[in-house]
Amino acid sequence: MARRAVTMTTAAAFTATAALLLTACGGGEESSPEDIKGAGGGSPSASASASSSTPPGVDRPVVKLPSSFQLTFGDWTSGDAQEQAVLNDAKEELRAGYAAIIANDPDSEAVSFYDTDSGRAQSKKWIKSYTDKNVTVIGKLPVFDPKVTLLENGTTASLGYCTDESEARTKHRKTGKVEGNPPGMDPEVYYLVTLRKSSQGVWQNSSVRAERGKCAQ
Repeated sequence: MARRAVTMTTAAAFTATAALLLTACGGGEESSPEDIKGAGGGSPSASASASSSTPPGVDRPVVKLPSSFQLTFGDWTSGDAQEQAVLNDAKEELRAGYAAIIANDPDSEAVSFYDTDSGRAQSKKWIKSYTDKNVTVIGKLPVFDPKVTLLENGTTASLGYCTDESEARTKHRKTGKVEGNPPGMDPEVYYLVTLRKSSQGVWQNSSVRAERGKCAQ
């Protein structure tokens, strides 16, 4: 399920049967259609921090996920308002990507909102790697150990995080067939995302790189 792996640009190519890899979208190396990307809800304090660093008037899309696919975020908070803003928007981009897969909507406007042009092209390819096969995602996908680095110009950031695909699955919409990662495949995937701040103050995914098993190092 690696992304978002699928996910924005990137990850090493995996076999077509590794349906769980959901990697992130974006620029960079091309990721496998099978990778999964993570996302989840933030705490009230996280939302407050993000709003303090976001210009007023930014109307962010509402992203909803069904209970059949649970994205959880461990320690997805920072005491720094700018870092929290990066975490919040990156989280919503991940949620939007999975919501698009589940809704069978490669042209999701919510995904476009949280992606740069280059990131959007990769995200759409990732989403279509599921929708073209008529599969959706189910199960649980924890996202954890986030590390944000803000670059000197204040408009670019990098975000590293890990996902655990142990309980994530794909499900064929017509047949109902459920599949997970092949036996012996490391369930943990490390992602490195590049984000750029838009003129509206939204941190958008520009590229994503993924490496399976790196989290265990």
